[in-house]
Amino acid sequence: MHFAVLGSGSGGNATVLRRGDAALLIDCGLSLRQLERRLALIDCPPTALIAILITHEHSDHIGGAAALSRKYRIPIVTSYGAHDAARERLAQAWGVEAIRADHAFDFGVFNVQPVLVPHDAREPCQFVIGDGESRFGMLTDLGQATPHVLREFSALDALVLEFNHEPALLANSAYPLFLRERIAGPHGHLGNDAAAALLEQLDTSRLHTLVAAHLSEKNNRPDLVAGYLRDHAPAAVRCTIAEQYAPLPWQAVTRGAQHAVTRAAGR
Repeated sequence: MHFAVLGSGSGGNATVLRRGDAALLIDCGLSLRQLERRLALIDCPPTALIAILITHEHSDHIGGAAALSRKYRIPIVTSYGAHDAARERLAQAWGVEAIRADHAFDFGVFNVQPVLVPHDAREPCQFVIGDGESRFGMLTDLGQATPHVLREFSALDALVLEFNHEPALLANSAYPLFLRERIAGPHGHLGNDAAAALLEQLDTSRLHTLVAAHLSEKNNRPDLVAGYLRDHAPAAVRCTIAEQYAPLPWQAVTRGAQHAVTRAAGR
């Protein structure tokens, strides 16, 4: 398996996971035009997508899903709660399948384990996905690391992990108090310190690739995140920081796998 983060942040989130000719899209918060453009940059045709997995109903994760689904006849898969919350926005999709957020399921060559997370949405879940050889984890949009999260996201080969905000920057930002409290709260987003602490609690014995994701443009900086990664990620792990406006190149989930080296386009 290989993965590529197409975009990450409050302006829109999407990540593609591929094995052979089949690919899954995790979230679709980008416009149809942007999604098609970024897939082309990594040489992944939309026709390779066999499903769109939606973590929750916020617009930066679901905004382009119905249009992509309708144009390419791709099913959308999400939790019952997210489906209920986004029923109108998904009404024009080609097909939507609601799932229990605590039951694993197979989709093509992929085994998908949804994992419930604490976030201010309806039945939000993140995903651990395997193919029998390796395991990939997508873990953003959560306010705290629960025992369930720590258990399910251990022993991965590759992980995309939220580093949303630097607590001091958020506390002193121009955001209104209610929004600062929401972001920093137990059902908000992981700060840099909380993400680093979560990482240290995971079993990272298999982990070789880590992508820091969902950075706030106003309340975080890549250099701060790089410092946390340097101090808290295992030395053998290859660390990258996702961008909002350009895709990252393909990265391998399976050790030793050959992968594309398409460079992300500039802003």
